[in-house]
Amino acid sequence: MYSIFTRKITQADTPFTRFLQGFFSSRIATFGFILLLLILLAAIFAPIISPQNPYDLEHLDVMDSRLEPGKTSMEGNLTFLLGTDDQGRDMLSAILYGLRISVMVGVTSTVIALAIGLSLGLLAGYAGGRIEALIMRVADIQLAFPPILVALILLALTGRGVDKIIIALVTVQWAYYARTTRSTALVERKKEYIEAARLLGLSPLRIMFRHLLPNCLPPLIVIAALQVASAISLEATLSFLGLGLPVTEPSLGLLISNGFQYLLSGKYWISFFPGVALLATVVAINLVADQLRDVLNPRLQGQ
Repeated sequence: MYSIFTRKITQADTPFTRFLQGFFSSRIATFGFILLLLILLAAIFAPIISPQNPYDLEHLDVMDSRLEPGKTSMEGNLTFLLGTDDQGRDMLSAILYGLRISVMVGVTSTVIALAIGLSLGLLAGYAGGRIEALIMRVADIQLAFPPILVALILLALTGRGVDKIIIALVTVQWAYYARTTRSTALVERKKEYIEAARLLGLSPLRIMFRHLLPNCLPPLIVIAALQVASAISLEATLSFLGLGLPVTEPSLGLLISNGFQYLLSGKYWISFFPGVALLATVVAINLVADQLRDVLNPRLQGQ
């Protein structure tokens, strides 16, 4: 089936089909893409496929707390395939709901940071001079501090919440996109098509977003894919430390934190299964991002 799929792609020679052919030529990348697709579908349809709403207090029973995987509830109407946590929540349902929040936070923060960093990077690369120096010095100061330190300081000042952690993640991400965009824009602005656009009297905004932007996108797509995984990992770390999302909106990191105290007592499943879900998500994103890097940069192919 894999070979049939790749042969069908090669029948039509267009940029998009060549991209698909290059991407799916790697079995590891194909596996990562399928795994990521399954994770995204599970996160999107969590309310439909979850055996239980883990945050509906009316349907939780403390007598079902810390049950081993495969055990049934006290009422006998529900089997907990991955066990339960200390509050009697079905771990499978909690992981699916936690995936929704982790993926949403990671993707949202990455998109916002990409928009901010891309705009500032284009402005710095095209305008040059004092504007470029100001934007790049701010980005350098941002990159000089460890991301987790900046996020911890911001969350300590602003408090917990989805909006607060998204702001923290955007703050630690935007500089990567700004520097990458600026570097690409510096190379592109010296080429003939930019000079021709200037001679035609096009506005700077049109030149930046209509002509410069398409040539800056390939490296940004790869960085954005990697930063989604980084954002999910950083959010999980902050939630594990108790400074991320609130208890009413738990992510995978908070689920891992909730079961950490029970690891030595043999109740491994409370932390283990959310940890496996987090690991699978980050690995799948990184596999896809690595293949995107190779496909979008022909110089890396064959190495």
